[in-house]
Amino acid sequence: MVECLRVNLGERSYSLHFGRDLAAAVRAEVDALIKSGRKVVVLTDRNVATQQKAAVTAMVGDVPTLMFDPGEETKSLREYGRALDFLAEQRVDRTSVLLAIGGGVIGDLAGFVAASYQRGIEFFQIPTTLLSMVDSSVGGKTGINLKAGKNLVGAFHQPKAVYIATGLLDTLPKREFAAGMAEVIKYGLLGDATLLAQLERAPLTVTSPELAPVVRACCAAKACIVEADERELAKEGGRALLNLGHTFGHAIEQVTGYGVYLHGEAVAVGLAAAARLSEKLGLIGAAEVLRVEQVVAAHALPVRLREPLALDKLMAAMARDKKVRSGQLRFVVLKKLGEAATQSGIDPALVETVWRELGAI
Repeated sequence: MVECLRVNLGERSYSLHFGRDLAAAVRAEVDALIKSGRKVVVLTDRNVATQQKAAVTAMVGDVPTLMFDPGEETKSLREYGRALDFLAEQRVDRTSVLLAIGGGVIGDLAGFVAASYQRGIEFFQIPTTLLSMVDSSVGGKTGINLKAGKNLVGAFHQPKAVYIATGLLDTLPKREFAAGMAEVIKYGLLGDATLLAQLERAPLTVTSPELAPVVRACCAAKACIVEADERELAKEGGRALLNLGHTFGHAIEQVTGYGVYLHGEAVAVGLAAAARLSEKLGLIGAAEVLRVEQVVAAHALPVRLREPLALDKLMAAMARDKKVRSGQLRFVVLKKLGEAATQSGIDPALVETVWRELGAI
């Protein structure tokens, strides 16, 4: 059974398709595109190509495919250039279609390739990790990293459709599943106290019967936020709320060189950091901070730095973050568990204190 959810963005609107196995639905889309004379190409990573070989073949058949190494390092200028060269070699034109089959790294990279090649071609998202299903495949944010920081180069480019097949998670390593749970927990903290309470009662696993409904609920929450503030232009709140934990998390990723922490692991530490910062601002109490750290830890995620990191480097990385406005960092803080807000002008000394509590030196 295939369920659908619409992301309403005027002429850029599209559908999210949900099911355990969507290979037949994707194949029907691909066959229809090819039959109409449009070229289809795929970007994926080696893990997906190996572990999900049968599923990928069932979805796309024999179409030109470019594979990348898994990991955040692939979101680079070098790999972006390699992807563009591949499209040119395949004689992809403005009527062609790109399929992104993989996790958040592939989705972000492929989306930016689609946004910029010949000034924009259509692309479809087929996420294969929990993190990409609940977050990065929806909303049209695409991009790559620079040495200076995470996602500093990119574009808003909405997909034509997203196919979310939860059966693909069966082969996902436990560490990757846990990383995706950081984003699920984020949605609970942002605006779904019921989801948060559910995660506190029992950690979500790949075999949980609640998994599919939770994935859909997270996508519905993100769709609502994106519909209201597609390009993150709201002065307060809006799409920026989705960055809860990310200002801290992106700094961790940048300082450690994109590879020591999975994105979700860095965000998990960032959620703990955001909770501590919110407490220091007088918004929540110590009991709420403890709840945040307990639900994060219950899902096999870190709440402190694994190894000490230099405080000055972390603060410098935050200063280069793309969420900086007029020279000031904008943080997402918790007014209570289940309600968040954006706040600028926070004393850097408070941020430094939080970093030290989490293990920075």
